[in-house]
Amino acid sequence: MAQIIVFFILSLPLYAALIWSFLDPRESLLFGKRWMYKEEPDISDGAIIYTKIASIAGIVLLTLVFLIAIISELR
Repeated sequence: MAQIIVFFILSLPLYAALIWSFLDPRESLLFGKRWMYKEEPDISDGAIIYTKIASIAGIVLLTLVFLIAIISELR
């Protein structure tokens, strides 16, 4: 049970990053790269949609892994 708690605590920053990436994809795409541009770059709609879909997929996948770990520990 302690392994699941540690896994959950360590996955919280990943959850936060995925939620932030879903809610504000423009900022998350430019995170750490803004210094390379003199002006605000134009991000395509396809890149924004891809980022949102990847964020949702990551959240779902991480939740499934967490649920599988809980179920296997309780057996």
